[in-house]
Amino acid sequence: MINQLRIYEIFDDTKQAFLDRFRDHAARLMRQHGFRILAMWETRHNDNPVFAYLLSWKSEAEMAAGWERFMADEEWKEIKRRTAPATGSIVDEIIDFPLHPVDFSQALTERP
Repeated sequence: MINQLRIYEIFDDTKQAFLDRFRDHAARLMRQHGFRILAMWETRHNDNPVFAYLLSWKSEAEMAAGWERFMADEEWKEIKRRTAPATGSIVDEIIDFPLHPVDFSQALTERP
């Protein structure tokens, strides 16, 4: 079992559009592709909005296959096209951390 921490640096002026898109579309499609989302947060870093979420995977192979299926999903491609701002991007940067537990770590339990 591994976890994956994804951090999205977003923009104040498109923050709500990003959150709406993630809540209404991305999370649903991710679950359809086998993603197990444990938790989601928002915060600020360097005075900019940040969205982060934690995923649970059985293996790196499952993680890679899940992301490949999700990114190839035609509905997701259409949603991204339809919800993109007229200028620029809805996301500034995505930081991705696959997290491998150390042998002395207590396991996280999955949430439904």
